[in-house]
Amino acid sequence: MKESLEIRWHGRGGQGAKTAALLLADVAFETGKHVQGFPEYGPERMGAPITAYNRISDQPIRLHTNIYEPDYVVVVDETLLEAVDVTAGLKKEGGILVNTKRSAEEIRPLLHSYEGKVYTVDARRISMESLGKYFPNSPMLGAIVSICNIMEKERFFTEMRKLFQHKFAKKPEVVEGNMKALEMAYMEVSDV
Repeated sequence: MKESLEIRWHGRGGQGAKTAALLLADVAFETGKHVQGFPEYGPERMGAPITAYNRISDQPIRLHTNIYEPDYVVVVDETLLEAVDVTAGLKKEGGILVNTKRSAEEIRPLLHSYEGKVYTVDARRISMESLGKYFPNSPMLGAIVSICNIMEKERFFTEMRKLFQHKFAKKPEVVEGNMKALEMAYMEVSDV
């Protein structure tokens, strides 16, 4: 990972984009990084488009604004590609990660002439296989960590297990499913 990294998440209310951004901030903090993880709130409701952000740095972060020129964008719901300009301000040197069963080549025409890397992962399939329900946030989190090389793979999985064990202390059966979703997406994310 470079010295500082900015990520913008696009999802719909209830899909866990905000939770994923906060989990990423928590796990990066545990590895010694300086972090920010925050949502942008408005009159959102279940199913409405939402945005969340991450800043991860080796140095203290003094900036406290939304992210307008992210290094990476994570699109948790591919229907947003037609509703929101998810590539606005996205740096060409970074990339965009889309939750879809389609290939990166099929997604590229929907990205407003974006010239950078396009990554895809089928978070729906991974979620259904690992959790038995559609919760795309864990697979998308695993995929973006893989792409950005934010931290060492084993450290990421170790710290995420600790976070999940704390978060799901009263539902330990959920921990293994989420860990499997992270691991599958980490390995299966593809690009063009």
